[in-house]
Amino acid sequence: MHQHVEDNSFVETIPLYLQEIQADQTLVETIIVPTQPQKLPKAEIRSSLKALTLEGVFATVFYSVIGGALLSKFLLDLGAGPVEIGMLASIPQLTNLLQPVGAYIADRMKSRHWYSFWIFGLSRLLWLILVPAIWLVGSSYMPNQRLVQLTLAIIWVANILEALGRASFFSWIAVLVPQRLRGRYFGFRNSALSLTNLIGVPLLALVVSRWPSGRLQGYSAILLVGIVLGLISLICQNFMSDVNPQNVQHTEAETPEPLGWAADFSFLKNANFLKFLLYSGLWSFAVNVSAPFFNVYLLDDLNIDVSVVTIYGSLGAGANLLMLIFWGRLADRVGNRPLMIGVGVLVSLTPLLWLEAGTQPIFLWFWFPLLHILGSGTWAAIDLCSGNLLMSVAPLRNQSIYFAIAAAIPGVAGAMGITVGSFLATLGHIGGLPGLFALSAVLRLAALLPLVFVHEQRSVPLGKVWRFLLPV
Repeated sequence: MHQHVEDNSFVETIPLYLQEIQADQTLVETIIVPTQPQKLPKAEIRSSLKALTLEGVFATVFYSVIGGALLSKFLLDLGAGPVEIGMLASIPQLTNLLQPVGAYIADRMKSRHWYSFWIFGLSRLLWLILVPAIWLVGSSYMPNQRLVQLTLAIIWVANILEALGRASFFSWIAVLVPQRLRGRYFGFRNSALSLTNLIGVPLLALVVSRWPSGRLQGYSAILLVGIVLGLISLICQNFMSDVNPQNVQHTEAETPEPLGWAADFSFLKNANFLKFLLYSGLWSFAVNVSAPFFNVYLLDDLNIDVSVVTIYGSLGAGANLLMLIFWGRLADRVGNRPLMIGVGVLVSLTPLLWLEAGTQPIFLWFWFPLLHILGSGTWAAIDLCSGNLLMSVAPLRNQSIYFAIAAAIPGVAGAMGITVGSFLATLGHIGGLPGLFALSAVLRLAALLPLVFVHEQRSVPLGKVWRFLLPV
């Protein structure tokens, strides 16, 4: 029997909708053991959801330290060039190709928990190597360039390990989170993670910049703290009910999936999943054609100060945080697919709003903040509903294979989109970055077409969604 997370003030902030599990027996997921079918106790589901939220909060701090602006600034301080910085964006995309391999291995294990524990534990412990290495650089025993190479090597190995574990972990939480509560629960969980990121990153950056011995030593200090919190997040997984991937039962509405080698290619016969896969690949390509260049447009083309652009990002993060719970509750009412289509149209048209831009005060203090609030608020729905829809279209048995393929294809498509966008941005006859934004808008609208044909159980027809948006 799994232990329960001890009560504390943070856990008590989890919305009361978790208590619905006590009142509705249909919310309990079914897990099959070799001898006899058994239902996961409702109390274990509740404790698992609390532990999953805490796990995400601690892990968010860790990933904030070993990624994003903090890691980029660390490498820049060491003298890293554009090639090294560019590798930070490309390595996660490329390692996503290994997710099907990780899913194949994980599905032949007997525990989601222990597989995730060892995979993510090793990937996080790898970062400990940097702590003494930073001290060696500070003591002039190691050249800066060698530390840059060591850091990139750790990023490669850590991302390879995590790619082997992501599909399995996603499959694990897909079983633990009841389908009827996915929108509200993940909306709340993602809001908690966004709030942690919104508060944590500026504080960590402040520690690094104000560290008495210099920024490099400051980064080593927060790196050590991040690793400890990353390991604590793995301890939280002990309070999540374990799942044996070989014994997960398919629902009555699903066709039983094959076993053995045939299971690894069964997704090729799942027409509904292939439609979703086509959408996610096209969408990833269309978005990444322009996504990396909006800040470049502000900083380079319009020459706006970086501190002002940072304010825009904070406004967007706040909008994302506020809208997540709203989108989650709405997704539980109307379904994920119709919400993705409706909001997807807004997200598709948003790049066109960047065509009207300038450096006059109305753009600096009204238009650009509005665009960041609109973009982040609508993207909250896309990010939330995409994962929930994937859980719905992928069958329970052999689910990690589906999740792995659904990560690998958009990863490759996204890398292709970045490459194509970088090339087109250099061509003057398409209008520079504004022309690239317009092209991205057209591609995004086209990418939504396959989503129209994806089937999702319990989703409301598109023509009736408006009824849920108006008072009775």
